[in-house]
Amino acid sequence: MIDTAKPQLLPGERVVWEGRPYAGFTFRPIEVFLIPFSLLWGGFALFWNVTALTTADLSFNLFGLPFLIAGLYITFGRFLVDISLRKNLAYFVTNKRILVERRSSGSNTKSLDIKRLPALELDERSDGSGTIRFGSSGGWFTGNNFGIWQPTFDPTPQFIRIPNVRSVYQTIQKQTES
Repeated sequence: MIDTAKPQLLPGERVVWEGRPYAGFTFRPIEVFLIPFSLLWGGFALFWNVTALTTADLSFNLFGLPFLIAGLYITFGRFLVDISLRKNLAYFVTNKRILVERRSSGSNTKSLDIKRLPALELDERSDGSGTIRFGSSGGWFTGNNFGIWQPTFDPTPQFIRIPNVRSVYQTIQKQTES
């Protein structure tokens, strides 16, 4: 078991698999676009703020500050926040449900009925780790959430970067058939 905290199980429900996401930095294919964009944004915001500090009045300084903060977040901060959020995630496959638990001060659980799962998306890496999404991604640039920048903010339930992802995927398939 992961730790002493068990998920809230229904009568007759038993855990058949549990896990946690990878704890370190994760880079996804979309980072090929996001990292250069964030560097351009952050670089321009830094240039604007340095220029405004040396040549402009206070209103120009204040105008550029939110853009600088956003630039710092999308360039560096989003990776650190994502790591911090993944440390508090726990995943469970039971004979009745899929559970994604966020264990922190504002803990919550996403639960999906194993017999009525949406389309499953399997993304497997060369090392055998990967992500299982419970629902379609809708593409990179759908614009309906912040998940493009930070996977832990994506509203679609998913097991993010788990080891032996294909084995877990097959376990889920077996539970849907039984």
